[in-house]
Amino acid sequence: MKKLLLAAAAAVVTLSACGGVPKRVHNGKLGQMIDQTPDRGSFLETIGIGASDPKLSTDTQRKALARDAAIVKAQYELLSMVKGVTLEGGVTVERAMEADSELSARVRDMVKGAEIVQSEFTSDNGCVVTLRLPKKRMERMMGVRFL
Repeated sequence: MKKLLLAAAAAVVTLSACGGVPKRVHNGKLGQMIDQTPDRGSFLETIGIGASDPKLSTDTQRKALARDAAIVKAQYELLSMVKGVTLEGGVTVERAMEADSELSARVRDMVKGAEIVQSEFTSDNGCVVTLRLPKKRMERMMGVRFL
């Protein structure tokens, strides 16, 4: 019985790793192709790639600025995606935001609050950040229902 429980636990750990965030940096370099599938089932996922001034005096400064730039880029990509979502009634989020300033503020807050699930650094101190936003959270915060 104990062996069966251990085997089941190992299977769960193995399978849960498959659903994780894909690595985009290998051996310090970005791959030639990056999977940017935005719809990951119950959430939206975006990435941002950032760089910093190589003349900065420390690796920490370069990495921090590259990560900040990558977060901003990923948030911009996420906002673009959210604006394109069609709501019940056939209207897009972007159109609804034009008519409702409160909705616009909620969407911007929601995007800024997206979960940073992974930060990867390249060998030249660039950064790739992955953001996730649960669809249920989007519906709750926006007070809408997605198709």
